[in-house]
Amino acid sequence: MMALLPEEARSRMKIVSCDFLNKPDLISKTLKSAGVRADHVFFYSYIHKDWSEADALVKSNVSLLRNFLEALELADIKPTRFILQTGGKSYGMHLGRTRTPLLESDPQPRHLWPNFYYLQEDLLKAFCDKNSVSWNVIRPAAVIGTSTQAAMNMFYLFAVYAVVQVHKGEPLFFGGDWEQWQYEYYHCSARMTGYLTEWAALEEPCGNEAFNANDGGPLTYERFFTELARWFGAKGVVPPPDNDSEMVTETVGCGGKGSPLGYGPIMEAKSSFSFYEWAKDEKNVAAWREIMKQSGGKIASNPFDNLESFHTLKWAYQRFGTVCLNKARRYGWTGFVDTMESIFEMYQEMGKLGALPPMQVKSARPLC
Repeated sequence: MMALLPEEARSRMKIVSCDFLNKPDLISKTLKSAGVRADHVFFYSYIHKDWSEADALVKSNVSLLRNFLEALELADIKPTRFILQTGGKSYGMHLGRTRTPLLESDPQPRHLWPNFYYLQEDLLKAFCDKNSVSWNVIRPAAVIGTSTQAAMNMFYLFAVYAVVQVHKGEPLFFGGDWEQWQYEYYHCSARMTGYLTEWAALEEPCGNEAFNANDGGPLTYERFFTELARWFGAKGVVPPPDNDSEMVTETVGCGGKGSPLGYGPIMEAKSSFSFYEWAKDEKNVAAWREIMKQSGGKIASNPFDNLESFHTLKWAYQRFGTVCLNKARRYGWTGFVDTMESIFEMYQEMGKLGALPPMQVKSARPLC
């Protein structure tokens, strides 16, 4: 990942390896021995588990932050601002219907399901109150960014799917229904989240506030799949079937009082095929191995080694609520990025990391 940064940027960085699952005194010693001082702390540490393992997620990720906060006190490191990134699941969007759009002022549905975001926020606010430090919580949703791990990187898996389909000489199948095909989804590019986070951290009036983050413009799968096919040279795109009877319907989350909204029917998701089942097909596994071999060692990453990551795409078409930018706008935020161009840039960077072959075009067609 560091190779993606210019040399000038790398020269201004110092990496200190530290296990936040260690006891606070050990973390403190590591920080002090490295001479760490901090004006601003940006906390992104995370241990991934499936969200169905809620208790395990809470235990591991709350420990990360608690240990680090205690270590800061032991090391006498007192920042002026501490920034924590959480996400859209803070609103319970993975549990069922929510109010839309999603607002920072919405009550958190803490009574429905264990969520480490809530406990992390509580820990952070208690630390900041005790030490006279200001804080921010940043809540992006559906982050687009370059990563060597595919566990939560949906758009990388779409590229893998496209590359294999091209290798087999087959078109791209969307797999969802017409509503999903034309629904206007909002995503958040990692770089844009970084810019918004920097803005919030440096603006004095933004202290002690939470802010949503997204790119500022919508993207439909109809437009994305059309571009995806063009980028990798696929033989067209097969849209949803006209007849919903050809599709499988699954329920998502809970309805009624079991949902964050507190009323309404259970949500449904329709599909004509499963990306997970597609990834299990030995023909597709073999196709990727052939692609790796033909690359002469340039493609070293095999996403099929972690088949469970393809389960992530089950959520890709779900029509969750949109995280609203109104609050950030009212505080002065003006950032915008074209999501289509962000995805293209991500694919270029994934190619440099040996995770994708090069695309067949030089640029994305922006949404304008």
